[in-house]
Formats: sequence, C-alpha cells, structure tokens
Amino acid sequence: MLDFTRFKVLTFDCYGTMIDWETGIFSALRPILAAHRKSIPDSDLLQVYSELEASAEQGEFLCYRDVLQSVVRGFGEHLGFAPTADEVHSLPESLANWQPFPDTVEVLRKLKGRYQLAVISNVDDDLFAATAPKLGVGFDHVITAQQAGCYKPCIRIFKLAEERMGVSLDQWLHVGQSIYHDVIPAQSLGIATVWVNRPSPRPGAGAAKAAAGKPDLEVPNLRALAELAT
Repeated sequence: MLDFTRFKVLTFDCYGTMIDWETGIFSALRPILAAHRKSIPDSDLLQVYSELEASAEQGEFLCYRDVLQSVVRGFGEHLGFAPTADEVHSLPESLANWQPFPDTVEVLRKLKGRYQLAVISNVDDDLFAATAPKLGVGFDHVITAQQAGCYKPCIRIFKLAEERMGVSLDQWLHVGQSIYHDVIPAQSLGIATVWVNRPSPRPGAGAAKAAAGKPDLEVPNLRALAELAT
C-alpha cells in the first residue's frame, strides 16, 4: 500500500483520467462513420483510435490538433471512405465540449486541500485551456506535449514537469488512465503511479495503446483514490 503521507504533489493525466475522452471520441467519430455508412463495434473503434493516435505521435512532432485530424483521415483509410474537411476538423474541435467524469471535480477539490496538483497531458496549450474551467480547481502546474515537444510515453515531458515542480521524485505521485502513456514512463523514472482503470468497452486500455505494467496502486475511479489519499 502506498504511504500517501510522503507525497507533496499529485500529477494527473487529463483525457481519460479526469475527462471522459471515450464519450468525447464516440460523439465526434460516430456521426462521421454514420455519414459514410460505416459501422464498427465500440471496442474496435477504440483500438483503431489508439493505434492511429500512437502512430501520429511518433516521429516528427505534430501539434495535437493535427494528430486528431490525422486520426480521422486514418479511420477513412481503415474503413474505406474519404472524410470531408469539416469532418477532419470536427474531432479536435469537439475536444472543448468533452466533459469531466462525475467524480472529477469533487475529488480534485478535496485533494487540493492537501497536495499540490498538476496536469501532464498529451495536448496543445489552447485545447487544454478550453478544458481547464471544467475541472473546477486551479492547478499549480500544467505541462503539455506542446511545451515538451513530445508525447507521453516520452520521458522528456516528465522531466519538464520535474523541473517546473521542483519536488523530489519520492514526493511525487502520478495518476493516469493509461499503462502505456503514464504508468510505464513514470515508473521508469522512479515516480510512484496510480492506474485509474475506469470501465470501458475495451477493458484495460480504452482509447490508449495496450501495454502491460504494474502500477503501485490500481483504482476504478478518482473517488476511490481520494478515499485513500485524504
């Protein structure tokens, strides 16, 4: 069991951990597929999304808006249709409307009374700025892929967070939905991790690339984390 008394800062992945990105993804992609008379089970849609996103995030750095546009084009190639320009733009534009999970705001406000809170997110600054008001707290630090010039699981984004926060690694707990993006890279640096394994049509991975890892703690939601951490 983790000793929460040693932690001074909790860092959070945003989309998938605090924000319901699967509902957001479905709300943007299902109308596109329906318009082209294409159908795919939810679990398969999430798997294809995870592969397309991970591929776009490798190699030369693209802003996340461009990553999401490439995901829409990739679905077209995968399923045999040509998305319109409006459809290509609709996925990144939808992100501003993605909503927090029901437990997110309450838990963040509770944790804020005891810890410094920070965000480490694979996103552009302007896209997170549209999300931030929905989260209900002011974060002490926000570190984005745009700032680091790379996407998790890239170590550089965690190193940037370490520089900004100025805490020792043993005082830092990282919380994320993705074993691939969050647990594995954080643990490689000696950072304690919590895996938020929320229910999903694609259990264990959701819209993230599947990977095997052993977090220090697994919880089904943020409320369960707060019960242990406060």
